[in-house]
Amino acid sequence: MLLALIAACEIGFWLVLGAGLSARYLLRRPRLGTVLLVCVPLLDVVLLTATVIDLRGGATANFTHGLSAAYLGYSVAFGRSMVRWADERFAHRFAGGPPPKGKPKYGSARVRYEWREFGKAALATAIGCGVLLTMIAVVDDPDRTRALLGWTARLGMVLAIWSIWPISHTFWPAKPKPGQEIIGSEAESAARR
Repeated sequence: MLLALIAACEIGFWLVLGAGLSARYLLRRPRLGTVLLVCVPLLDVVLLTATVIDLRGGATANFTHGLSAAYLGYSVAFGRSMVRWADERFAHRFAGGPPPKGKPKYGSARVRYEWREFGKAALATAIGCGVLLTMIAVVDDPDRTRALLGWTARLGMVLAIWSIWPISHTFWPAKPKPGQEIIGSEAESAARR
């Protein structure tokens, strides 16, 4: 049941996001679009509430309870940038907006980008672990919440693996191949080197 709710929240995220952007750009109703986009985090509240109700109702924590906490952490940490990403593309495609910015490919701009994304992953891990530990404290039964404690280690492992990208770009920054054009902020960072 909880796994189905997680899937429904993910589908709901994209549906509400699409509805908000459609209202903003296709229907030319920016206020309605903003209201719909503000509703996106409500899906996280629904998921968290259902998870806590399930645990408080006597359920033994399992994989899906931990997954819901991890989903919540990543949704909160990356949600705003996902909305911005979709908004740029929707505005470009349907409202004559500027082309969306891609991630930087080279130099210090790429290093900053990778560390910023790692910071979001660290925030997601902190939120997920905080939710897990809160659920453990609320249930107050170590036998029923053992699986949740295991999820803190999983989230830590994901963060450790994620750290490979910013660290590798810091020590071995990507450089353009000979004859490849550097544009925008990438050209500025290359000129400073």
